[in-house]
Amino acid sequence: MFYRIHRLVAKPLFQSLRQLVLLRLSQNLTSKMAFQYPQAYRDDAVDDYHGTKVPDPYSWLEDPDSEKTQAFVSAQNQLTLPYLERCEVRDLFKERMTELYDYPKYSCPFKRGSRYFHFYNTGLQNQSVMYVQESLDAEPTVFLDPNTFSDDGTVALRGYAFSEDGEYLAYGTSASGSDWVEIHFLRVEDATPMEDRLERVKFSCMSWTHDGKGLFYNSYPKQEGKSDGTETSTNLHQKLYFHVLGTPQSEDVLCAEFPEHPKWMSGAEVSDDGRYVLLSIREGCDPVNRLWYCDLQTNPQGITGLLPWVKLIDNFDAEYEYVTNEATVFTFKTNLDAPRYRLINIDFASPAQSNWKELIPQHDKDDWVVHLLFLFLFVCFLHDVKNVLKMYRLSSGEELKTFPLDVGSVVGFTGRKRDSEIFYYFTSFLSPAIIYHCDLTKEPLQPHIFREVTVKGFNPSDYQTTQIFYPSKDGTQIPMFIVHKKGIKLDGSHPGFLYGYGGFNISITPSYSVSRLIFVRHLGGVLAVANIRGGGEYGETWHKAGMLANKQNCFTDFQCAAEYLVKEGYTSPSKLTINGGSNGGLLVAACVNQRPELFGCAVAQVGVMDMLKFHKFTIGHAWTTDFGCSEDKEQFNWLIKYSPLHNIRIPEGNGVQYPAVLLLTGDHDDRVVPLHSLKYIATLQHIVGRSTKQTNPLFILVDTKSGHGAGKPTSKVIQEVADTYAFIARCLNITWVK
Repeated sequence: MFYRIHRLVAKPLFQSLRQLVLLRLSQNLTSKMAFQYPQAYRDDAVDDYHGTKVPDPYSWLEDPDSEKTQAFVSAQNQLTLPYLERCEVRDLFKERMTELYDYPKYSCPFKRGSRYFHFYNTGLQNQSVMYVQESLDAEPTVFLDPNTFSDDGTVALRGYAFSEDGEYLAYGTSASGSDWVEIHFLRVEDATPMEDRLERVKFSCMSWTHDGKGLFYNSYPKQEGKSDGTETSTNLHQKLYFHVLGTPQSEDVLCAEFPEHPKWMSGAEVSDDGRYVLLSIREGCDPVNRLWYCDLQTNPQGITGLLPWVKLIDNFDAEYEYVTNEATVFTFKTNLDAPRYRLINIDFASPAQSNWKELIPQHDKDDWVVHLLFLFLFVCFLHDVKNVLKMYRLSSGEELKTFPLDVGSVVGFTGRKRDSEIFYYFTSFLSPAIIYHCDLTKEPLQPHIFREVTVKGFNPSDYQTTQIFYPSKDGTQIPMFIVHKKGIKLDGSHPGFLYGYGGFNISITPSYSVSRLIFVRHLGGVLAVANIRGGGEYGETWHKAGMLANKQNCFTDFQCAAEYLVKEGYTSPSKLTINGGSNGGLLVAACVNQRPELFGCAVAQVGVMDMLKFHKFTIGHAWTTDFGCSEDKEQFNWLIKYSPLHNIRIPEGNGVQYPAVLLLTGDHDDRVVPLHSLKYIATLQHIVGRSTKQTNPLFILVDTKSGHGAGKPTSKVIQEVADTYAFIARCLNITWVK
């Protein structure tokens, strides 16, 4: 009955909403607003890029504190929320999500000092709680509960580090999803809070010296203006400090700074033996870094000022990730002359490159990538986007054992060089968590299941996961996972949900998602995850094939994924939703601009939409390594061709319109600032929303006390997915199946 009524009212409802959007935006957004839409759309706002004039009529939305911007956000939410609230699926989805998400969530146990710790969420707690136990057999007790940080769960734990002896804990907290962190300290024995507080911390390491006297951390002490997550000012001149426990932050020791290189960011790590501190320096998000080190034994007076750094690697030609060391022989994971990564040994006593030795070579097959490194030389490979876990002998690189895994991902691993056991956490599209334990003192080495999580009311055997490879436009074979109920007919009748990312060398491996499985189960959907170029699924070669001048490959790969799903009968264009966040939000918006007829719905979360100005806000300058920068003429010519904000146009062709669009962002997102989504939706509504062909809604929802995603409380997660799938269901005429 709902389906028939929905079909009858859908078109006139969308038309009335379109008219309402135009009315609110072109005449008077709110009664408090002192301007009319024609004046808001500033024809005089034009930027000059290398002689090319580019209008920027919504540049006023770049000021998050202005009354105009706040009124605009309020008016947009007043359009979007009533639409979502009138969707029957919203309450049904939220109820089912609450029911199925209420399962226990554990992390791998890890040992610090003589104690074991782990995180546990009973099911619907806003934040997971850290527990402590004296042994694996002992009863766990609450050690640190982030749910006590705030009443609504919007203050989250963001990073932690135990001192080497396990007697002290440093931990970060962030409010409303912001990247800004405040570091606190606890005495572990009795969980007593200490008075030390470190502020103005962002993108920071936390690494203790082995004597437990203090730790290294990063700060932006001269950040201009606000630092609460609602600002847009650029993050420059990060510095490395050493904090001595029990002293005020004002007395912290400056250990490294780069005044001539304001974009450089660093992270310090104390070596396993406690003798050295290694400094990894990056200028952007590319997998390359400089590597400096300091022998702490050469400072008998302690850490009192800028450290005498030895510049082992002083260029950005490759990436060097510290694994471990034996005396002066250091093991690093690197992509130097190895786009799929290898392990090398460098002896600090004779550090010339001619003396470097290869410990584990790059795999001889193109579809094997060194993905993660763990001590004892446990190496997690990525083979066709599926993890393979192997153990090697540290002294020689000899392969000792392969640990059996199903098709899925290792997303957690604990165990240090000094320990005699490891834990690792496996997940997949249909399995939330299996935590394995392996005692390294027993022969033969045999992992066993330490803890397995199941979800009541969900039977994995009713569903199937398939990995296929489809051709992109240039013939490149792109892997894609497809999840659906067993026995479905491939007749194009099913709603499709296609997810992608494609950037920054990030690999999208199989993961468990309650909301997506509800879409498959109760909305009759087909889930697809495309591993497009730009990610790290096949190493640096795959990454470079989707970055800078090659960025269009990402969008083409994604569009070809949609075409494959349609061609093979999994779904049809009118029933297909595309989704992505951050760089994936850029992906979705660019594909909507380029191929609007290919999709029925698009949900872009916290997306990068203004490719000409992104580098001017917060940490955006770090992304130029992947995107390029409009200040360079050649790179401007790349960016202007696909920038979502600058390529919105009324689709050509009879009856062709933009798919239904929902943008999601948070008012405290200081990673991809909200102005990206605000400017994009304003332009989309102004250009496309005026077309008589456009009957699909074009909406944005701006959440409060919410950031880029990290630390989001469970209550907000549940509400966001309920809103998202309610929008999809309403726009695509999908009914709920019990």
